[in-house]
Amino acid sequence: MMQTDFKFVVVGHQSRLATAALLSDELGAHLLIDEWNHGANWNHRRAIEWAAEQPCRVVVLEDDALPVQGFTDKVTDWLERFPDDMLSFYLGTGRPPQYQKEIAGMLVDADRVCGDHIVLSKLIHGVCYSPPRGSLVRMLSTWNKTLAADYAVGEAFGGRVIYPCYSLVDHADLQTVERHPDNEPRTERRRAWRLA
Repeated sequence: MMQTDFKFVVVGHQSRLATAALLSDELGAHLLIDEWNHGANWNHRRAIEWAAEQPCRVVVLEDDALPVQGFTDKVTDWLERFPDDMLSFYLGTGRPPQYQKEIAGMLVDADRVCGDHIVLSKLIHGVCYSPPRGSLVRMLSTWNKTLAADYAVGEAFGGRVIYPCYSLVDHADLQTVERHPDNEPRTERRRAWRLA
């Protein structure tokens, strides 16, 4: 089987420059820092714009993503299996609360049939994801600037999302730097359900 080529891009907030730069160095990633507080939606759109200019698939990570051991090899395997799907390499607890019960049930169902992934109708996390190359131009043309970044990405993509049962990144669960459209405080624990 042909090795899948891909690149990483890290989106970061200026207050987390050191963390973002470290992650970027570790992965040999392109780094996009929001130095002007435009917000996560704006920065994720920049990441999709950059991805659209690349000759290969791109994996987007936020500055608080914590890759597991062997991350790059594991990403390669998933991208080879699902070349035409949106992949999310993080499935988190706590946020968004309305999906947690459904996720718990889907993970139990996957375990019962020895499945290694679940499928959701949308992207619910922006921590680490990879849209297929063929969808990037369309995503940019239908982008909604008013949504939270993860929903903006998912809605622009408009299709199902593959989530490995065992996430390839955890979430550092730091104090949020984003002003969310709903103005609700983020108090729930935001860590991966399971880690690879």
